Amino acid sequence: MRKRPAVAVALMLGLGTLGACHSGGHDDPAAAAPLISSPSDSSDLSGGASAGPSVSASASASAKPTPSKSVAPKTLPKPGNSSGHAAIPAAARAVDTSHPTRTVGNGTAASCTSAAVVKAVAAGGIIAFNCGPVPVTITMTATAKVHNSTKPTVLDGGGRVTLSGGGKRRIIYMNGCDKSLGPSTSRCVDQDWPSLTIQNMAFTRGNSIGQHNDDVYPGGGGAIFARGGHIKVINSRFTGNRCDSTGPDLGGAAMRVLEQGGDDPVYIVGSTFSGGTCSNGSALSSIQVSWTVLNSLFTGNNAIGNGANPARAGTPGGGSGGAIYLDGDNFKLVLDGTVIEKNHAKEGGGAIFFVSNDRTGTLTIKNSTLRKNPNDGFDTFPGVFYLGKGNPVISNSKVS
Repeated sequence: MRKRPAVAVALMLGLGTLGACHSGGHDDPAAAAPLISSPSDSSDLSGGASAGPSVSASASASAKPTPSKSVAPKTLPKPGNSSGHAAIPAAARAVDTSHPTRTVGNGTAASCTSAAVVKAVAAGGIIAFNCGPVPVTITMTATAKVHNSTKPTVLDGGGRVTLSGGGKRRIIYMNGCDKSLGPSTSRCVDQDWPSLTIQNMAFTRGNSIGQHNDDVYPGGGGAIFARGGHIKVINSRFTGNRCDSTGPDLGGAAMRVLEQGGDDPVYIVGSTFSGGTCSNGSALSSIQVSWTVLNSLFTGNNAIGNGANPARAGTPGGGSGGAIYLDGDNFKLVLDGTVIEKNHAKEGGGAIFFVSNDRTGTLTIKNSTLRKNPNDGFDTFPGVFYLGKGNPVISNSKVS
């Protein structure tokens, strides 16, 4: 286990200022049994719909039934930065989910329940949703937990599924060091499993306030918490998620990630993070993790803590990295084709707080725009507080 990083306040101050339609389904698992279908159960996916309209006995044999009108599938608004054109490496691309391992729902909104999602995520594999032709919101009555397995888990909402924490709970939890979720190793933070891919999904109103993860690292991860293994997010949206409002080294209203297998980066592709609230990093937060963020959008996120890191005397600490808060030693942040705008930090870095304690970490910004990201305390250049190797590498980008 890596030593928990700390940031010297003297160094900080020394740099000065340089959606969805709601499902009609049940949230109570007792009110509606979970419906999780495997490919062999494909007959159940129709929801029992008739192949065509019935004809009364008195009708003429020559009468032709009137075809029923089909409902064209609708999807949620497309997330991400539509003007971003960053190339997507193979490791960051969406997974083929045309042959899912299991499917949540049988074709109706009511069949897509929290219990079904929890059961599917625990089982792993490629998970698809069949909740009807229009977008649905599934309010989670329990956190879905990814179990420790070498079998990857893929969650694909098809652009029509929102998982909501209801303002009460974290939505997804993955921790390769948590033995209650299955086998682990002595190097759990560096192992390649568990693996989670989120694609074509939306997450809203996740809340991890008071949910601490272990004795070494404090809480965070209002929508998603991940430690060890691998995680990537593609074409997904995070809105209105929360984590603790104070604390010097916690964060990630949308995502909190602690270390990844093989020190590979977390990939964020074509996704949107908005309206997050946390002590630090109200979209993304991590310890000792690299990130590659492509064609994405961050807006309206607020770091509301007070006292920075380490906490000033008489304060609870926090308040840095309106959108992104990264801490550790040798890690990288790459932004390409991404917009970060109108985020705010009460302390430092209205857009990004980046501290590499051993000064080996690097920040690269290309083909991106950072604008209108105020902070009330300190920054290195507009919207960014940076302590790393040399200066950030900025190309074909606007930072203001």
